[in-house]
Amino acid sequence: MISGIFGKTKPINFIIILGFLFVFYWFVHFVLYQNHYEPEQFVIKFVVLGILLFSVFIVDFIVKRNQITATNSYAILYFTLLIIIFPEVLLDDNAIFCSFFLLLAIRRLISLKSLKNIKLKVFDATIWTLVASLFYDWAILYLILVCIAIYFYEPKNIKNWLVPLTGILTIGIIVLCFLIITDNLDFLKNHYQFSFKGDIIAYWINSTKLGIYAIITIIIAALAFIKMGKLGMGKIITMRLIAISLAIGLLVTFLKTSNDTFPVLITFFSGAIFLAKYVELIKRATLKEIVLMVSTVAPFLILMTEMILK
Repeated sequence: MISGIFGKTKPINFIIILGFLFVFYWFVHFVLYQNHYEPEQFVIKFVVLGILLFSVFIVDFIVKRNQITATNSYAILYFTLLIIIFPEVLLDDNAIFCSFFLLLAIRRLISLKSLKNIKLKVFDATIWTLVASLFYDWAILYLILVCIAIYFYEPKNIKNWLVPLTGILTIGIIVLCFLIITDNLDFLKNHYQFSFKGDIIAYWINSTKLGIYAIITIIIAALAFIKMGKLGMGKIITMRLIAISLAIGLLVTFLKTSNDTFPVLITFFSGAIFLAKYVELIKRATLKEIVLMVSTVAPFLILMTEMILK
C-alpha cells in the first residue's frame, strides 16, 4: 500500500506530505507543547513553516536531479517521518533555517559530479554554509564538506581551493556591513563562541531517542553502502558526500543540542537518503512493504508514547 503511493513520483505525494507537515507544525506548537503567540509572532511562524515546506521540495529536487534514488518519493517520506519522531525540532526556528541553507549548500556540492562550473558551485556552497552558520555557529564545520567535495572531484586545480576563501571573504564583508548599519557588531563575538558545555554529554546520556537515532542511522548507512557495491563510481562518490554530511550533522547535533536547541533536523536529509536507499534496494516486494509499514507506523507510536508519558 505505502509502496504503491510513495514508490512512484506523483503530485499526490507532495499534497500528502505538505498537507500533513502544515497540520503537524501547528499541532506541535499548540497541542503538544501548548505555546501561545502574539499576532505579530504568527507572521514569523508562517515564514518558518514556509521554509520547512520548501525544504521538502529541495530534498526531492536533489534526489531526482542527481538520480540518488530511483523514481520514488521515499526520501521525502522518511524526511517527514523523522520530523514526527523529533517534533521538538519544529520549535527551533534556527534549526529549520540552518537545515534549509545547508540543503542549498549540499545541492551545489552534489552537482559537482557534472564537472561543470565547479568554481561557481563551490563558491555557492561556501556562501550557503556560512549563512547556515549564522543560525548555528558549529554549522561552519560543513566547510569541511566543501573541501572534501573539491578533493573528490578536482583537487589538482589550485584555484578551486582558493574559492572557499573568496566565499568566506564575500559573506564576511556583507555580514559586517549589515552589522555596522544595524549597530550590532557584538553579534559575531556573541554568536561564534563554539562552546562545549558539560551538560551536552549529560543531555545525550538522558536522551535515549537521540542516541538510538544516531546508532540506527549509522547502521542503515553502512548496510546501504554494502548493498550499493555495484553502483558506478559517480553515485558512490555522491553517497560518500552524503555520508560525510551525516557525520558532520551528527557532530553538530552533539555539540549544539540542549533543552531549547534541536539541531538534529540538519541530519534528516542524509538520514532520509540512506533509509530510502536501503528500502529501495530490498528486492522482495513483501519484505519491502513490511519495512515501509513498520517504519511509517513506528514514528506515530513513538509520538503517542511521548504524549502519554508527558
